[in-house]
Amino acid sequence: MSAEIDLAHITRPDAPRILELDIDGMTCASCVSRVERKLAKLDGVSASVNLPLESAQVTVPAGITDQQVLDTVNATGYKARLKNPPAAHGGHGAGHAHMGHSGMGHGSSGMEDGPADGTVDGASQHSGSHEDHMSHGGAAAALRPRLITAAVLTLPVFLVSMIPALQFPQWGWVVGALSLPVVSWAAWPFHRAAAINARHFASTMDTLVSLGVLAAYIFSAAALIADPMLTAHGGAMGGAHAALYFEVAAVVVTFLLLGRYLEANAKAKAGDALKALLSLGAKDATVLRGGVEAKVPADTLSVGDILVVRPGEKIATDGVVVEGSSAVDASLITGESLPVDVGVDDAVTGATVNTSGRLLVRATRVGSETTLAQMGRLVSAAQSGKAPIARLADRISSVFVPIVLGLAALTFILWLLVSAPVIEPVEIQAAFTAAVAVLVIACPCALGLATPVGLLTGTGRAAQLGILIKGPQILEDTRTVDTILLDKTGTVTSGKLSVTNVASLDDLEAAEVLRLAGAVEAASEHPIAHAIAAHARHESATGTLPAVTDFRSSPGGGVLGQVEGRTVLAGRAGWLAENGVEPTKAQLQALAQAQSAGATAIWVAVDGRPVGLLSLRDTIKDGSAAAIARLKALGLRPMLLTGDNAAVAAQVAAAVGIAPEDVLADVLPQGKVDAVRRLQAAGATVAMAGDGVNDAAALAQADLGIAMGSGTDVAIEAADLTVMGNDLGQVATAIELSRRTLSTIKTNLFWAFFYNAIGIPVAALGLLNPMIAGAAMAASSVLVVANSLRLRRFGR
Repeated sequence: MSAEIDLAHITRPDAPRILELDIDGMTCASCVSRVERKLAKLDGVSASVNLPLESAQVTVPAGITDQQVLDTVNATGYKARLKNPPAAHGGHGAGHAHMGHSGMGHGSSGMEDGPADGTVDGASQHSGSHEDHMSHGGAAAALRPRLITAAVLTLPVFLVSMIPALQFPQWGWVVGALSLPVVSWAAWPFHRAAAINARHFASTMDTLVSLGVLAAYIFSAAALIADPMLTAHGGAMGGAHAALYFEVAAVVVTFLLLGRYLEANAKAKAGDALKALLSLGAKDATVLRGGVEAKVPADTLSVGDILVVRPGEKIATDGVVVEGSSAVDASLITGESLPVDVGVDDAVTGATVNTSGRLLVRATRVGSETTLAQMGRLVSAAQSGKAPIARLADRISSVFVPIVLGLAALTFILWLLVSAPVIEPVEIQAAFTAAVAVLVIACPCALGLATPVGLLTGTGRAAQLGILIKGPQILEDTRTVDTILLDKTGTVTSGKLSVTNVASLDDLEAAEVLRLAGAVEAASEHPIAHAIAAHARHESATGTLPAVTDFRSSPGGGVLGQVEGRTVLAGRAGWLAENGVEPTKAQLQALAQAQSAGATAIWVAVDGRPVGLLSLRDTIKDGSAAAIARLKALGLRPMLLTGDNAAVAAQVAAAVGIAPEDVLADVLPQGKVDAVRRLQAAGATVAMAGDGVNDAAALAQADLGIAMGSGTDVAIEAADLTVMGNDLGQVATAIELSRRTLSTIKTNLFWAFFYNAIGIPVAALGLLNPMIAGAAMAASSVLVVANSLRLRRFGR
């Protein structure tokens, strides 16, 4: 069960490569848009920037160096660095994120103190993983002292300013002094980010906040300095309080810092799923070298190492069992709850847990090539991308802040024009209040968070359920799909034959026919032989089979041996003829009936005479019928696609609830592609689920390709969605979760647009106090993130 990723297109010297960057200092959708536009100006470069992860995936052609990319980002006023420095990759620093650098939210949000170039404290000494950074508190920890200081100082400022009974002589000077640390030190992250952007002739959300807060404070301070006795008599001055807005500036800063603090904590939770996924791997492994066991760090393993895995231990890396048998709990990877039995030559996956017997495992994939590492890369790539629906938000945010600045200025001017020709101080104050409210209410925080946080949470939850979504555009595809083609073998059925009927053709009882056949088949390695021997042991009262001697076999023919003094033969018709056994006409008719019913029929002969027929079928997976019912409930038309004959296909379709007219049998691999094309030509939007090499072309042709994770690497590479387990129900879950994630993103975007569309005109009309605007703006961001976090409960 692997998910190999073809990196050939990255490692070719002349091919584009993927750089993964951490970017400090971004605070809103405008920041994201600026970075993407600047990078796009480099010839052949394209970038997808993720706000909550504070990261970027940059496609870089040959001829553009890593340093050029970094310099371009830094020139926009932010600080960029490679997730994987060149030294770690021996070359151009390209490639996918290392597991220790998963991009799970650096967390600065431009909130820490730092130099004017936009770096944060200690950024130049950044080392270790993002998980390390997050463990030190990240953005929330950096914001906490500023928030506490602002809250402590703002409370008396607000109470004294708003309650006349608490006012005293010269109270204006006191609240002005108390407000100063709030609008300077506590609000410094906003001012610093605004200054950085202004230096580059740009504006962001921080520009709006900084201008609004400073305008309120400076306006109040100027009024107080112009008339030092303005508040000398406290509340007795009647309208004097209207000239002071210290409490507005302080309360807005406090609300916005609280919103950022809650948002930082929520974004960290949104990334918990991927961080948990990346931490699943074993830290140590026991290696057998020269007959001696030695414990070594898991990241030092090499292909070919023999690992000793005791009950209760994690398997350190992908491998193949070379000795022992056990049951392996793969729920952390596949989302399936039941342990899977494994034995010699069975593949096992790193990070799964050995539940019973001792295993010796030969490592086949290590480091960044393991299934767990590839899952992490796929999820990170999906979280860093953009769904088509997000492009609208990006286009709006790129021009949003300049428009808001213009609207704030226009609001102030129009208020004054309405008051003309005689403009009283109170009218100037009203105009100023409306303009500041427009600046504060219009901050597009929620707009910038609407898509990426929903995507972050949804794809993270999918990973927990054993579902990998290759990219955010896949979410859009799941919404439009109306038909799903299901490959039979390995998808609807297990792909493993089992005995479904034992028919006696002589006076020998069926149980005895099975016992003798099982005994001779037990000596063979053929899959059919394994199925017959396993069924015979299961049906035996003792759970054992008699010994066989003088055993011989013929590839594709059958087996023969001496069991309890009798010559027992099991195999196909040609093997009977080769050994001089001739069935009667009635016995041949019994064979034809078994085959027409879709079974694989095996002859059993004892001492030269046919005594029975064993019928074997590919077993239908538990839950396939329920899964197909769920697909129908999602509005999909399930169709069965198989290379098997029509009789087998019809029998399987009837068992799982697929209509007879929706069965496509006797289909060759190329015919599977043609089947997808025919449906598409008829107007259907087609999903295809399969697991084999012969499914890969059809998966790629389908509008939505879904690979079963137990399948081949080429099938997984061709697909858009991968379910890491064997359960068809995960396919239904994948589509349902993808649609739920898309719905959440759309809800977020609606409320973000609605909030700004309603809030700006209300503020411009003077109906919104700047303090309330600040609270509403902070709340909108928190609500968008909280709505996204509901996806963490999907399926629980």
